[in-house]
Amino acid sequence: MTPEVVSIVIVGVGGQGILLGTQVAARAALAAGFDVKTNEVHGMAQRGGSVIAQIRWGAKVYSPLVPDGTARALASLERIEALRFARFLAPDGLAVVSTQAIVPVTASSGRGPKYPVDAEERLRRMFPRLLYVDAISIAEKLCEPRTANIVMLGALSTALPLAVEHWHEAIASSVKPAFREINVKAFDEGRTLAG
Repeated sequence: MTPEVVSIVIVGVGGQGILLGTQVAARAALAAGFDVKTNEVHGMAQRGGSVIAQIRWGAKVYSPLVPDGTARALASLERIEALRFARFLAPDGLAVVSTQAIVPVTASSGRGPKYPVDAEERLRRMFPRLLYVDAISIAEKLCEPRTANIVMLGALSTALPLAVEHWHEAIASSVKPAFREINVKAFDEGRTLAG
């Protein structure tokens, strides 16, 4: 085992399955024999507000909090949330960002700032290593749109030092038996995107 602590951040809005993604990532690291710490901030998650999850693992981890500029990877299930939490990503880190746009009520009603129309341009400027993923379309092709979070996790996993079998084991222990096969397929589809 490496003494290095690996940090990742998963962000999005409430209802996108960030907490399940966090659970799978943490269990994959546990299956690999690492000490793991996680932290989730739900905020207004039940109303579509921002959600951030921080996961850290290594031989010994003392805090779940990811220091700014140290995350090996950032996964964002909503594209603007990636910009909001970009500060966590290391300069050489991988940003895996969904093309999905979820416009806040304040923006759509005109009571808040407008949702940026140039989101993709901003993302490409912000992240030197960007994997821009249409996770919703991939999940829909699998006939299970709710697996978009696992598609994203599959893409994210390519930047992390955990074996595929640990990820598969973590998925199997995190979802109901009826959904294991489809979630493993979603994960594997996500992995192919980074190839």
